[in-house]
Amino acid sequence: METNTEDQNTPQAKRDPRALNAYRHGLTGQVVVRTPEDEAAYTAHCQNMHQSLHPEGGMEVELTQDIADDRWRLKKAVAMQENIFAMGLATPAPISTNHPEVDAAFSQARVWLTSSKEIALYSLYEHRIQRKLEKNMAQLRQLQGDRRKALQQAVEEASLLAQAAAAKAEPFDLESDFPLRARYPQLVFSTPEFARLVAYHRRLADAKEQFPAAKPPLRRAA
Repeated sequence: METNTEDQNTPQAKRDPRALNAYRHGLTGQVVVRTPEDEAAYTAHCQNMHQSLHPEGGMEVELTQDIADDRWRLKKAVAMQENIFAMGLATPAPISTNHPEVDAAFSQARVWLTSSKEIALYSLYEHRIQRKLEKNMAQLRQLQGDRRKALQQAVEEASLLAQAAAAKAEPFDLESDFPLRARYPQLVFSTPEFARLVAYHRRLADAKEQFPAAKPPLRRAA
């Protein structure tokens, strides 16, 4: 098979593998420019955050993405500060003591004196991101807590209605007899998923009634 030498000499063929690429974020729709390696690391980072925080619904997903982005920015800010000091170590020192550890300490001091403004800006940047991150985490926890309470209440209501219908020998169809979407729009469960939760709740209630937990013995006063 012949190789097209002209194609290899095109700007596309000669492109530096470290060159930046433009990516459109799948959630935000924003176009960002990163190296392929950074994009792969960022994607893995976001996936881990979403798997850890378990968001449900649009608002929770957006907050989780904001949290992932803020944590990514924090990592980048820390890396930039470390790189500033690394550049100082790589720069020839005007004074050499012929002692590697002393020279490294002097280089760090020189970087601090010459780049203190930049380092302070990165520190301020970190604090602002951290505050935003904590605010978003608190809001996400609040939303998830409210959602769990709503789910528990919905399951209890549906279970009671099902028990009442069974006691009267009446049919009970969860999809038509319990308006889940109307009463609890924040829940994103499908009807089959919700039906399984209701069935589990009823079985658990029956088991607790049949096998009550043993009460701890009373302590006698000394």
